[in-house]
Amino acid sequence: MPDLTGIDISDSASVAAGVIEILQTGAGPEAAERWVSACSGSGHCIDACDDGINPRFMVHLARLARKRDTAEDAVRDAGKDNFKKMARAVRVLSRLQLKPDDLARLSRGQRSADAPVPDLVFYTGCNVLRTPHIALLCLDVMDQLDIDYAVYGGPSDCCGILQMRAGDAGNAGRQGERTVDRFFGTGAAKVLSWCPTCQIQLGESVLPAQEAEDPFGMTMFVNYLAGRLDDLRPLLKHPVNKRVGLHEHAGAMGITDAVITILKAIPGLEYVDLEQPRIGYMCTALSGAPGVRKDWHAEQLQAAEAAGVTTLAGVYHACHRDLCAHEKEWPFEVVNFMELLGESMGIHRPDLFKRLKMMQDVDAIIADSAAQIDEYGLDTDEVRDVVLRNLLGEQSVPLGRAANSETLEEHA
Repeated sequence: MPDLTGIDISDSASVAAGVIEILQTGAGPEAAERWVSACSGSGHCIDACDDGINPRFMVHLARLARKRDTAEDAVRDAGKDNFKKMARAVRVLSRLQLKPDDLARLSRGQRSADAPVPDLVFYTGCNVLRTPHIALLCLDVMDQLDIDYAVYGGPSDCCGILQMRAGDAGNAGRQGERTVDRFFGTGAAKVLSWCPTCQIQLGESVLPAQEAEDPFGMTMFVNYLAGRLDDLRPLLKHPVNKRVGLHEHAGAMGITDAVITILKAIPGLEYVDLEQPRIGYMCTALSGAPGVRKDWHAEQLQAAEAAGVTTLAGVYHACHRDLCAHEKEWPFEVVNFMELLGESMGIHRPDLFKRLKMMQDVDAIIADSAAQIDEYGLDTDEVRDVVLRNLLGEQSVPLGRAANSETLEEHA
């Protein structure tokens, strides 16, 4: 991130001292302020620290400290507003794509009260429900592995990150604690997280503050799958004859390496290293450096074409929302890696989000979704607004090869 954002860290001790100053006073030197804004949360700093300190959490707290002079009501209202916008997008976009039975599969409370203790909890987080085919594929794979699981997620089981980012640590903590208490209540010995933001928020902010001992810890779903590769291999019965490049991210949790391990286990699949940098733990973690994300996406599309891949696969839901519609203009498909795993296992879930986004016409999308809108009684004006903001509006690099070239020329 320092190289990408032009931050001078030649005097790194001074930058670190500046972050501590922000923690203490709410403001600090320019280099420290820029670092707090640009940090993309890879977490490599955690292992690098010889003193057992979590620098990523320090930066997280420094961002909160910069808001300490903001009126309490304003902070609380900002957190509520962020949450409402997210909940609305999740509610509308999931219903444009899912039938009631599938929506119920991704909802809490589907297990009977007398059901046995599940093997594990699968925690979707909130925003993967905007691209619900990814979450359903996770459930389908666990079904084939004969895992008994309980599903938690969606806005009612939020991790609290939206309130935390607004500076409302109190409500963020209470929201996260309620969610964790529900995990405890299942009696499950393990919780699998799909979303890295939720993993970080609950694992570093909420669970450490719990008085009760954490009986399960939290594990990223991808890492869990890679750990059960021997059980997965017999289920990979169908060759996937594709050349696959990966939209990679950094992260001390080892998720990208776990995905590569899974892809290489799929018969017929050729993994192609696109030799692109790993930046941030997810695309949304680059909100403090939007120009970096834009340039990186533009370069990655050209690298995928130059490598002759048939498929550009992503790891996370947020990245997929941003990249998927580029499939319309480039000579490769854009998928989530779970689609490739499912294909080898004989499982298919249509990517309706991508299909709708590739229409690039709000009226066409509403017309195509008329049956879903009627079935759920959605308000058409609200659907229009969500589609414009949260489906068509999420696009780091404008669609079209000319726009891609212009982005790279600007970067040069």
